[in-house]
Amino acid sequence: MPGTRRLPRSRPETQGVAPSALLALLDALVEPGELHSLMVVRNGHVVAEGWAAPYSADRPHLLYSLSKSFTSTAVGFAQAEGLLDVDDLVLDHFADVAPADPGPHLRSMRLRHLLTMTTGHHEDTSDATFTSRHWSQTFLGLPVQHEPGTHFVYNTAATYMLAEAVQRAAGMRVLDYLTPRLLEPLGIEGATWEQSPDGVDVGGFGMSVTTEDIAVFGQLYLQDGRWGGVQLLPEGWAAEATRRQVPNGDDPDGDWAQGYGYQFWRGRHDSYRGDGAFGQYCVVLPALDVVVAITSASAEMHVELARVWEHLLPGVADGALEEDDASLRALTERLAALRLPVPVGAERGAPILGRQLVFEPNDLGIRTATLDGGADGDELVVEHERGRWRIAVGHGDLRSSWVQLGKHVDEEVLAAGAWVSPSVYELTARLIGGPHAVTLRAEVDGASVTVTGEVNVRFGDTAVGPLVASVTA
Repeated sequence: MPGTRRLPRSRPETQGVAPSALLALLDALVEPGELHSLMVVRNGHVVAEGWAAPYSADRPHLLYSLSKSFTSTAVGFAQAEGLLDVDDLVLDHFADVAPADPGPHLRSMRLRHLLTMTTGHHEDTSDATFTSRHWSQTFLGLPVQHEPGTHFVYNTAATYMLAEAVQRAAGMRVLDYLTPRLLEPLGIEGATWEQSPDGVDVGGFGMSVTTEDIAVFGQLYLQDGRWGGVQLLPEGWAAEATRRQVPNGDDPDGDWAQGYGYQFWRGRHDSYRGDGAFGQYCVVLPALDVVVAITSASAEMHVELARVWEHLLPGVADGALEEDDASLRALTERLAALRLPVPVGAERGAPILGRQLVFEPNDLGIRTATLDGGADGDELVVEHERGRWRIAVGHGDLRSSWVQLGKHVDEEVLAAGAWVSPSVYELTARLIGGPHAVTLRAEVDGASVTVTGEVNVRFGDTAVGPLVASVTA
């Protein structure tokens, strides 16, 4: 089942890691945003692990762009099996959707350039690609302003092209291709991957796995592709994929300017990593034999990574350390007590229970809402332009509901609510499959209700509302 333990556990001191450093790291990571999970591995042993409830060891978490490193791995397997080569011309794999008269830069673009984000596009092509119906055809139809290999720009659509190239060559989706080659040997179960309108795993984002899955993936690369005494990755692929293939900046203190490999970032302290939006990390420090897996909801990713360097690295020694029972006890208790907050207050407030709220036209597409109360929880029914949502709302704890948020996509929503004052009802709803949550405050003023709030992390403005509704009789 997802979350099954595969790495041995150890006291941190036995592996040369100070519990006080891990405690300092944990406290530092909680501060800049929501820490959802942390796992630190030294010498192949887990020395610290924790999940902030309601997140847990068995829940897959959306990786965002950390998915790219898994797509790169699929390319490595496909090359080893002779299905493709990183020096293949892109158009050799996409002749059926290529422009009738491709320009010279597109004609010279190779899979290697997709891997290293040096396709020659002056700007990221993702928005144009992902808002179209046929992603690969759209990507190939966009202008390529530079000679491939000469201009780095982070380009998630390029990773999608790699995923489609693997699917075309292997005759199956990337997730299915990776299952017997990578996922099953590593014990990764229950992984999912979002797909394009053409039924291709999106490659550059959309994969979901557990925290320990991230850790074992990093450990596999740290061990040069070996797992359980078997060379799992193609010989030499781990070193090639994670080395500095191309420059991507000149800031010595910038963790996103130390070079780029095959869908892996190079970082300070001779590190490399896969990372995803809002703080999803697989950080590998080969010289220290350390892997750090993090899932979170942070708008300050550079702060999170800097705190790994600041707090963890000074606590890593060459050999075993003297046992520090007090610090280990404090660390263990702190990890076990991790919990994300929920609204707290009275169970009853303004007399709107069971009465329908009719909203004025709004950008969110919400038409009506009805809040019904019970002894141990509430139920929120929302009529939306895309459907009807029925959400269970806990009092002091999160309740689970499955809601169809997109076309044929059901997501688990955990919600809790309370009257934080006699006229203000606060609701927190969390999409537990990833980093996102929304907190809403409904202020009742007679027959009028104003809803405001914020999303914890998102691309763009995080504010919600104000939305105005009238209370029906």
